[in-house]
Amino acid sequence: MNHFAKIAAQLESHDLDGMLLTNEANRFYASGFHSAGTDGMALVTPEKFYYFTDSRYTEAARRHVQGADIQEVGAGRGYSVLLQEAIQRHHIRRLGFEDAYMTVREHDLYAKALPCQLVPAADLLAQLRDVKDPEELEIMVAAQRIAERALTDILNEIRPGVTEKEIAARLQYLMLHYGAENMSFDPIVVSGPNGSLPHGVPSEKVIQSGEFVTMDFGCIYHGYCSDMTRTVAVGSVTEEMRQVYNTVLAAQKAGIEAARAGATGRAVDGAARAVIQQAGYGPYFGHSFGHGVGVEIHEGPNATPSNDKPLPAGAVISAEPGIYLPGKLGVRIEDVLYLTEGGCQNLTLAPKELLIL
Repeated sequence: MNHFAKIAAQLESHDLDGMLLTNEANRFYASGFHSAGTDGMALVTPEKFYYFTDSRYTEAARRHVQGADIQEVGAGRGYSVLLQEAIQRHHIRRLGFEDAYMTVREHDLYAKALPCQLVPAADLLAQLRDVKDPEELEIMVAAQRIAERALTDILNEIRPGVTEKEIAARLQYLMLHYGAENMSFDPIVVSGPNGSLPHGVPSEKVIQSGEFVTMDFGCIYHGYCSDMTRTVAVGSVTEEMRQVYNTVLAAQKAGIEAARAGATGRAVDGAARAVIQQAGYGPYFGHSFGHGVGVEIHEGPNATPSNDKPLPAGAVISAEPGIYLPGKLGVRIEDVLYLTEGGCQNLTLAPKELLIL
């Protein structure tokens, strides 16, 4: 799977003769091939697609990149030289670049080396990546299922005496065991008073009876991310714990009900936020309802109070409200949604009613 042709189809409407891709995620989106960091570059023109890399990746690129001219950089023929040749060959005058990713130094180097105008065009890729095609959606569902299988197993291992680090390590192992290529991000596993840290780092803290354990995790499968959060209780819960949990769950359901193509990110966030505010926990929900998920764990579009733009059909966003009582406890519940004109499809199947282990 690659998206060279989709990118090429957008060049004319953006008044571009070509698009230069140096960012790792955008290179993968275009080519379907992953090379780390700055070890690769793609060029999209209306007539032809190029993928430039070095000898460490050339053979793999030729195996995996379909429909592109694979060229290898080497002594005296670096990226700038190969780009110059292609730019002259295709008479490129206006070359789009990823202004959201390229450093000032890189821009200055290419501006001096290339015989064309560099035009900021990160939005071209962002708009394409916002909308998932059926093949992307199928891969993302598979990534979710891997994470859910890991969750099913880990629930049998959470008990008093186990540390947050041990649970985090097991989650990573289980996702790899079930087919993941890597983690979407370092798993968050926090318990008891550590639960009030939305992005807390797993520690040597021992899980105890009467505590919540929040697990935020996901994996990468065929280049696409999954993301989910579940909060479970160990042994027993207090009335306050139950109230906080039920409030977060009600807020998530309200946000999911509001999530649809055409709704603004602000409206979706607001539907969930209103439930938490009405329950008196407004000050303890500091982050947004959701973010886009895809090739990167955080990409567009976002369901945030600041996003007054309509969400597009085909977008995949997280649904993750939370309440965090400082030094006391925290609850977050997260699913991933695929937006349609009539509403949304929840890609996450794992149960989320309060579970007491």
